[in-house]
Amino acid sequence: MSVAVEVGDLPQVISGINAVRENLREGKEIAELLVSRGRKLERLKEILDMARERKVPIRFKDRCDLNRISSDLPHQGVIAILSNYSYFGLEDLIRGALVNREKGLLLVADHITDTGNLASLIRTAEFFGVQGLVLPRDRSASITDAVHKRSAGGSAYLPVARVVNLARTLKQLEDKGLWIVGAAGESKTNIYEFDWNRGLVLVLGSEGKGLGRAVRDQCHHLVSIPSSGHLNSLNVSVAAGIILSEIVRQRGL
Repeated sequence: MSVAVEVGDLPQVISGINAVRENLREGKEIAELLVSRGRKLERLKEILDMARERKVPIRFKDRCDLNRISSDLPHQGVIAILSNYSYFGLEDLIRGALVNREKGLLLVADHITDTGNLASLIRTAEFFGVQGLVLPRDRSASITDAVHKRSAGGSAYLPVARVVNLARTLKQLEDKGLWIVGAAGESKTNIYEFDWNRGLVLVLGSEGKGLGRAVRDQCHHLVSIPSSGHLNSLNVSVAAGIILSEIVRQRGL
C-alpha cells in the first residue's frame, strides 16, 4: 500500500519502548533515536539492534533533555524522532478494503477530539484487523506523540487518512460498494442482529454528541449495543471493541 499524500508540518516524536519498537519493526522513517544516559540497556537491546540494522543514528542524551522533548508523556528512556508522520490517501484505504470485498472493513471517526480516545480506538482497530481509519481534518484529534505513545504502537500499523468532509467521503465509500453503518444508541437494531458479512464502513460518533446529522444521513443503517445496566453510553474505543468483536465473530475470522 502506498503512503502519504499529506505530511505533518513538523517532525514528530514517538516516546516509550512499545511505540518506538513497533515503529522500527514497521520500517517507519525515523531520523534519529534518543536514549537516556544511564538507562539500563537490557530492555532496549531489541530497539538498539533494529536501529543499528536500519542505520538510524542513536544519540545518548541527559534524561532532562528527553523530558523536555517528550513533554508530559513518560518516555521510558527512549524517544524516536520521526522524519515526518505521513497520512495515507483515502484511495489507499479503499484499495486495501476492496482486496476482499466481503471482508472489507474501514472505520470512520466523526470528530473525536480526545487524544486518549483516538489512541485507544487506533489500538482497538488494529487489534481487530481494520484496514484503515478515516479522520476529519478539522475539529478532530490527529496523530501526535501522545497518540503514538498511548496506542502502544498501533499507529505504526493502522493506515490513517484525513479528509475535509466526512459526509462527502462516506458517499465516495458508498459508491465503491461499501455498506455504511453508524453506531447510535437509539437504534432498535442491535449489533448481534445485524448481518456484518459484507464490505463495510463502521462510523463512530464523538464523545459527547454522537454522529453528526450530515454523517448520520449518509449511513445505510444504524446499530446499537444492548445495555443491561443503568448507563446508556460507552467510551468510543470500548464501543468500537464490542462492535468489532461481533463483526469478527460473525465473519469467522
